[in-house]
Amino acid sequence: MIKEKGKSIVSKKIIKILGDDFLEHTDAIAVEEPLQISMSVLKADSPITNKNISITMRTPGHDKDLAIGFLFTEGIIQASNQIKRVAHDENSINVHLINSENIDLGKLERHFYTSSSCGVCGKASIEAIKTICRLPPSAADFQIEKNLIKSFPGILKQEQNIFNNTGGIHAAALFSFKGELIAMREDVGRHNALDKIIGHLLTQNQLPLDYHLLFLSGRASFELIQKAAMAGIHFIMAVGAPSSLAVEMAVEHDITLIGFLNETRYNIYTGSKRIKI
Repeated sequence: MIKEKGKSIVSKKIIKILGDDFLEHTDAIAVEEPLQISMSVLKADSPITNKNISITMRTPGHDKDLAIGFLFTEGIIQASNQIKRVAHDENSINVHLINSENIDLGKLERHFYTSSSCGVCGKASIEAIKTICRLPPSAADFQIEKNLIKSFPGILKQEQNIFNNTGGIHAAALFSFKGELIAMREDVGRHNALDKIIGHLLTQNQLPLDYHLLFLSGRASFELIQKAAMAGIHFIMAVGAPSSLAVEMAVEHDITLIGFLNETRYNIYTGSKRIKI
């Protein structure tokens, strides 16, 4: 198996069994590699402080957006003007910050580890990860047609290049409330895909995303709802099921939450007021 630097897909010769037949086949596999995220903090009358923040398993691509989105959804930074520059090596990235007087380095001592399947592993408790959203509150008082929602899975399938080649990757997509695709990212980690979108739009000064719709290719977990709430998102759709904590978080942040979405059906768990039924 040969992997080129920065590639999202690798090819490998495999043996495929179909009935009683053994067939040689070249298969496409989604790349999973560690990315170390660190930051350098500049404070007045103090030397630069370097801090390792996380090691996350990710699919290469949009790494800068991933790191910035992660720092934002963890509550470490609040705006793009805190970022001076981003230094990127193959499997490490360092975000150099300015305007960092409000960053509490003591809260970062937990030095947690994130995996591709669980972005909250290693955190002390559920209460410790209910990061306070610093964006202004919004009623997000829009409504969308109920049948428009069923069109989003088909749109996502057309855009998922890595998934269409490998079948082994997650996606997050952001739509306008009129149904226009704004951004889509893929990653072996469902939380990474969302951080990549949020990081991208943070650098474009597009937050809060209170008049946008988020579509997730997998289940709706607590962590994904928490990240979406941090970005001001009030409408989330998922192919899979939500967890109980995800539903509680959606209620707490006035989020419309839809699960089991496909081209023919879906369940509304919270926030039906934003859907024209």
